[in-house]
Amino acid sequence: MKIAIAQLNYHIGHFESNESKIIDAINKAKNEHAELIIFAELAIGGYPAKDLLRNDIFIQQCEQSLQRIASQCDTIDCIIGCPTKNVDQEGKPLFNSAAVLSKGKIQEYRHKSLLPDYDVFDEYRYFEPNKATNCVQLNGKKIALTVCEDLWDDDKDNSYVGDLMAELAAENPDIIINIAASPFSYIQHEERIQVLRNNIKKANAPLIYVNQIGAHTDIIFDGRSLVLNKNGDIVKELAKFAEDFQYVDFENSDFAGKGSTTNDTEIALIHQALILGLRDYFSKSGFKKAVLGLSGGIDSAIVAALAIEALGAKNVLAVLMPSIYSSDHSIKDALDLVTNTGCEHLILPIKDIASSFENTLSEAFAGLQANLTEENIQARTRGTLLMAISNKFGHILLNTSNKSEAAVGYGTLYGDMAGSLSLIGDVYKTQAFELAKYINRDREIIPINTIVKPPSAELRPDQKDSDSLPEYDVLDSILYLLIEKEKSGQELLSLGFDESLVLRIAKLLHNAEFKRFQAPPILRVSPKAFGTGRQMPLVSKFIF
Repeated sequence: MKIAIAQLNYHIGHFESNESKIIDAINKAKNEHAELIIFAELAIGGYPAKDLLRNDIFIQQCEQSLQRIASQCDTIDCIIGCPTKNVDQEGKPLFNSAAVLSKGKIQEYRHKSLLPDYDVFDEYRYFEPNKATNCVQLNGKKIALTVCEDLWDDDKDNSYVGDLMAELAAENPDIIINIAASPFSYIQHEERIQVLRNNIKKANAPLIYVNQIGAHTDIIFDGRSLVLNKNGDIVKELAKFAEDFQYVDFENSDFAGKGSTTNDTEIALIHQALILGLRDYFSKSGFKKAVLGLSGGIDSAIVAALAIEALGAKNVLAVLMPSIYSSDHSIKDALDLVTNTGCEHLILPIKDIASSFENTLSEAFAGLQANLTEENIQARTRGTLLMAISNKFGHILLNTSNKSEAAVGYGTLYGDMAGSLSLIGDVYKTQAFELAKYINRDREIIPINTIVKPPSAELRPDQKDSDSLPEYDVLDSILYLLIEKEKSGQELLSLGFDESLVLRIAKLLHNAEFKRFQAPPILRVSPKAFGTGRQMPLVSKFIF
């Protein structure tokens, strides 16, 4: 059997575009005499469609699109993901389904059994789990057809469905096919491969895993669809962060040949994910140009460099907004980046504007010492100017805060936290330094001085981040355990961390929750990003 694997970038709710891509892929496979073509989970409608799944017209258009696609499958079989109605009186109104198309019609469905409700997933909100399944017969082959999470069951409570792959394995399938919408994180791919291999062992059958690529605001899909033989060897790996279309020949319950997976560094993967995330956010939303505040610091330099790579220098406007505390070297570093990249730039000094705010408030603040309030006035002045440019010219404001800052609240609401999209809000400060070096891997884009100088917000004389925060290598190691690993403060103490330091950082993390609630959406690249994947109460007493 000649099988085509279509790894595509879908646009949620853009039925015309998605359908055109899918039918083009079907015709391509037909011209090459493929017998089966496979698409990703919820390819029709897009994933995650969230509460669009509650819209009757949206579901109706999904059904109509599936019918039109089925009509093209006259000389080829097709497996494709789509939402389908649950016709029973009980349960949720929809299934997350794999449709089997053949002879120009929808022949049958296999519904997803294991519905994730952790991290960025909330499938129980929309879908009913399937409680029993069996293999599909196509072209004389018995296929164990599963949908994404159906294979990720080793550590889950599956009492309502039992051991899904064990049930399918009892039928002695010739091949396992898993259609997926598996989001990217920098540790995901190795975990994914191990999960697939575990299921291959259960069924003693080769496996085709088809993922999608693309970004839907915060969630990024990396593709990297896989073909593995029944020994668990990788026969073929499709492109990462790009559309791809490949064939595999299936013979005698096995796949010929043996390939390998690419092993990019963590930082290289983060870089590619951020570029795709930003590019798709703009292209799918119809935006063209971006604006950001360029301070001469490492975070804004990284965001500028990423935006220029993703959108082109002519579509990025960097705004320098020096204050009375801005150092000459910071202004020079910012201008050097402009020179290195050729992006557009403006210089808008904020001294007089910030002074005007302070003068207006002088009577109300009479007798009080200057403090964080005056520092925040500078940040909010910058935010106001950036939003004015965004409004006037239609440029989308990119936020430049990193994950370390967001975690401990080291940012000003309605100031440097402003923006429509946060590029590096899931990148710790220690990772940011590595990312800057990676961006400079071929030539100097980010000035070296920007990378090596001590980080500073430059909102008061001789200010350094270390005046307010622990050193970033210490801070980030504790934050990683609290956030990504979801460890308690007590567990950190058992690992040998200083109690006063852990308590201080845990309190900062807890107290900044209200700020993050108002922050822009963050491109997710880690196993646990702020936003939909980490939901905490804004008001609670519990810290440790």
